Amino acid sequence: MVIKKIITLVTACTLTTGLFAQCDFNTAYFKIHIDGKGWITSMKNTTVTPNREFSPADKPSPLMSLYNSQQKVSYQPIKATYNKGDKTLLLSYANGSVAKIAILPQEKYFKLTLQSLAPRNGIDVIQWGAYHTNITNLFGEIIGVSRDTSRAVNYAIGMFALNDNTLGGTAETIADAAPFQYIIHSPDAKRYPLPDSLHEGQVFSLGGDGVSDVAFYAHKEPYYRIMYGNAASVDAKGRISIIYQSRDRSFEREVNYSLIPNMPANIPNHIQVQPLPGVDYIGSSIALWGSPDSTALLDVVQRIVLSEQLPYPTINGRWVKDPAAYVPDAITSGNLYDSIISYTARLGFKTISLYDQGFLRPDRGNSGYIDGKNFEKQPIHLTAGNVSHKTFADMAAKHGVTIGRTTITNALAPGTLDASPVPSDSLCYQQRRLLMTALSPTDTIIVVDDPKHLEEIASWEGHCANLNMIKIGKELIHYLGVSDKAPYRLLNVKRGYWHTQPASHQVRDTVYKLQVTINYGYDGIIPNMQLQDEIAAYYADVCHLNGLRYYDLDGQEFLFNNGHGYYSAKRFFRKMFERAAKLGLPSIRFTGATLSEGSWHYQSIWNVGGGKNLYDADTREWGSTTSQGKDLRDVTYANFFPVGMGGNFPIKAHSTAIQYEHIQAISVGVGTTYSLYLNQKDVESCPQKNEIFKTIRTWEDARAANAFPRWVRTELAKPSMSFHLEAVDANTWNLYKTNRDGSGKKLFVRLTRARGY
Repeated sequence: MVIKKIITLVTACTLTTGLFAQCDFNTAYFKIHIDGKGWITSMKNTTVTPNREFSPADKPSPLMSLYNSQQKVSYQPIKATYNKGDKTLLLSYANGSVAKIAILPQEKYFKLTLQSLAPRNGIDVIQWGAYHTNITNLFGEIIGVSRDTSRAVNYAIGMFALNDNTLGGTAETIADAAPFQYIIHSPDAKRYPLPDSLHEGQVFSLGGDGVSDVAFYAHKEPYYRIMYGNAASVDAKGRISIIYQSRDRSFEREVNYSLIPNMPANIPNHIQVQPLPGVDYIGSSIALWGSPDSTALLDVVQRIVLSEQLPYPTINGRWVKDPAAYVPDAITSGNLYDSIISYTARLGFKTISLYDQGFLRPDRGNSGYIDGKNFEKQPIHLTAGNVSHKTFADMAAKHGVTIGRTTITNALAPGTLDASPVPSDSLCYQQRRLLMTALSPTDTIIVVDDPKHLEEIASWEGHCANLNMIKIGKELIHYLGVSDKAPYRLLNVKRGYWHTQPASHQVRDTVYKLQVTINYGYDGIIPNMQLQDEIAAYYADVCHLNGLRYYDLDGQEFLFNNGHGYYSAKRFFRKMFERAAKLGLPSIRFTGATLSEGSWHYQSIWNVGGGKNLYDADTREWGSTTSQGKDLRDVTYANFFPVGMGGNFPIKAHSTAIQYEHIQAISVGVGTTYSLYLNQKDVESCPQKNEIFKTIRTWEDARAANAFPRWVRTELAKPSMSFHLEAVDANTWNLYKTNRDGSGKKLFVRLTRARGY
């Protein structure tokens, strides 16, 4: 299809030839109007007649806003001039700044790029939007999308960042990672009316004590919507807005940050954010799109990703966001691996997570050889003799299966090269001070020039006292508290912490209060951005040397701890994927502790937690013990991401094939993955193991063939329904409705392989 770059020009005032004050811009499915002040006053679905309007009459949208974070002042455009010749829009603001924005309509999206802003006049953040819609159904707060999934409307409006330093969220977002909390929003006011005590857009903290991540999920009501970002939000009428921003990162700034700021266990800490010269908002670029919701993912979103050369990980030759490419993984327990590869291959799965091997901590000291340079360590237990990861990976590869490990992302654990006993000089710090008295190796009176914020305990998360430490030279020193009167000295000092060497230090040596993780086995120091780049490359090296192709990135939220939020996550994964590509590796498949705008493009799945917290196959509930299943289902589905059921559904002695018919029906219907627990002794104790393998494989073969049309998936997604799937041949399947016990089988529909699959 060939479309016109500009369909009509509704001109309020013509300044000179080729210059216009207001314009209409079209794509194949979407039309916007920008008025003479630089505001979007119309957003229409052009696939229906009459065109449906999605811009609220009482709420126009600034094309781009400016923000001064020091003064906490925002500026919206007051004048717009469009140059048809070079397809640029000049926006003027009350602070005197003028922005030059290129607007390039593509076939199915608009590409907007900030080319310049002058004079800056204190502006350190720019914001695309917020773009307000009258849609009140589903909002994707991670990627920035407003969706009406009803048959009557069937339309979505969204944004995508086209460069790393453009992030989902508002300009005011502290440390560029939005608070983790609940917001009140009913996706359907008729089906789920709000009680009188609640209103749209109301914010609540998570449940629990702020430490147990299972207890976070505390509301099963459908109008309690957990938030994993703020690239989309709702107003008091439930209307959805979408927002992106970009920041000048070239100078040091201080933030008072917590990812979960409303809970005593996670109160904000002050962080002096590392400056990153050359990382700026000039060049910030977004794709703005609108299309029928039912085809948006593969018709438009995938087109943007491919056209703009955004990360495009695949599995089975398909983009990992394609629902036909959703596939569960195996996860191990019991540390016996004789049959795990054959189980996985028979199931049609592609990856084994070696979860029972514990945490794989990043340690550049081993140069990526996690079993030694001669692979002398052999932690994988087989009856015939233990083997290394490399040997086991080679064994699995013969069956088209890959292996992976659980890590602690960027946490530098004690005893690793960059942490101790000789800590790196490239560690992230919260505060930087000066030493005011010389120290011998045994002195415990440490006097600093300024006590400000030094009373804060370790990180923003958990505030674990054992991790409260400073670094002077090559020594780590533990302390708790600081005196409130001059001379300001650190209290409860322990020298030579984490087996570092106590040393002499001179007056005016730099004292770094380190940014850290939490304890509970996650103990570690956060690297600065340059060292984090090296850790990302290290993970690719580990894959290359040991045959790994999968990671479960526990502690993934630690990527936000340096104060650069989603930018930090994007940069980490870009470095890992670029290094992997240089080594000739395919896309690394990974799950992790969170999902963010920084990881969405790279991350394949999100199988966090598990068991009855996620999906209870016995009671057929999305979370029978907590609301975690419901919460994560709603987040992922709204953000065009595969829903995760976590580590779940172990095959045990009394497991039956009928149970897995239901699990697979839900998985295909909703669009989920999960990690199937495989304990070899348990599997071998199950009389129906072969029937279970066949059942799962049949469903997975049909899913990979994209054999389930949307109307069928809608039926499969209903927990009260029961189904049975039989293969007729390699391209055809019969889907039956049954009673819950498998009886009463009646043909529902014959399914066939989709074209191109």
